[in-house]
Amino acid sequence: MTSRTPQEAMAGAPALRLTTGALMPMLGLGVWRVPARETEQAVVWALEAGYRHIDTAAAYGNEEGVGAGLRASGLPRDDVFVTTKLRPGRGRARKQLEDSLRKLGLDHVDLYLIHWPGRGADLIWPEMEALQGDGLARSIGVSNYGLDLLRRTVARAEVPPAVNQVEWHPQVYSPSVARGHEELGVVLESYSPLGHGRLLDDAAVGEIAARLGRTPAQVLLRWCLQHGVPTIPKSRTHERIAENADVLDWELGEEDMARLDALRGG
Repeated sequence: MTSRTPQEAMAGAPALRLTTGALMPMLGLGVWRVPARETEQAVVWALEAGYRHIDTAAAYGNEEGVGAGLRASGLPRDDVFVTTKLRPGRGRARKQLEDSLRKLGLDHVDLYLIHWPGRGADLIWPEMEALQGDGLARSIGVSNYGLDLLRRTVARAEVPPAVNQVEWHPQVYSPSVARGHEELGVVLESYSPLGHGRLLDDAAVGEIAARLGRTPAQVLLRWCLQHGVPTIPKSRTHERIAENADVLDWELGEEDMARLDALRGG
């Protein structure tokens, strides 16, 4: 393991330019299933470690904790890329985003996603476009969309989704899905990059990590980044948040990447 500080590890962190022109940091902190009372501290730790991308959702019930962490950090608003998500079937998109902004204590989010393709999701998209037009969301996108639905959404949209956030790790890796997103001009973003924790105990991941002097989590996050996929690992412990930051100044070799790619379907 290296002896660099988390801040040094995140220095010059890569970002991906969305179709809107916004820069989305490639590595962020996800707060799915982080209890509301612990969210503020996790966000503070992440921002202290150099993260500049925080991902939450209305359904997580912890947007207020995210907002408190942002304020406690003392960072300028424009230094942090903030994502939250709408719950389809829960009413108008504008009201939902206004509720989220109130809880976050913000006047806009950097990315607003339809959380899943539920009832009425197709009808919501014009509302999402209006929210971007009014500056309440600088970019808009979707989550958990398959390629067919994503293609239909892009074809109907005046402003296409900038991002589709999906579960993405070696066991669900699909080159055709990655190519499909690239062809549509939609950024594929990874959640659950550790395979809900299952891949931390995988023999191949463990062997690569031991040989490189890294943790299994770092190997899996690095795999995402080398595929050009932004990722938002979840953690609520100080040590793991800092460890997850240390994935930016080293690379997996071609053989290791191929070995991890081959885990799909396993």
